[in-house]
Amino acid sequence: MEYSNPFDCPQGQFLILQNPQQQYSLWPQHCALPEGWRIISGPHEQQQCHDWLNQHWQQLIPASFAAPCAEEK
Repeated sequence: MEYSNPFDCPQGQFLILQNPQQQYSLWPQHCALPEGWRIISGPHEQQQCHDWLNQHWQQLIPASFAAPCAEEK
């Protein structure tokens, strides 16, 4: 099956990227990296990337927003 969106292809190879705010993204290996993001892991199959993200990404709030909240408590 041909996928028009590279993010939808379960057989594709993906990278796990991280931005300066410590957020992560699943990214198709053959696509150019977005500016400011770096490769953390991969290439892996899509499910392996989802498993990695589930284990390692516990805080969905960007670091720049989470830090002031922690200091207020």
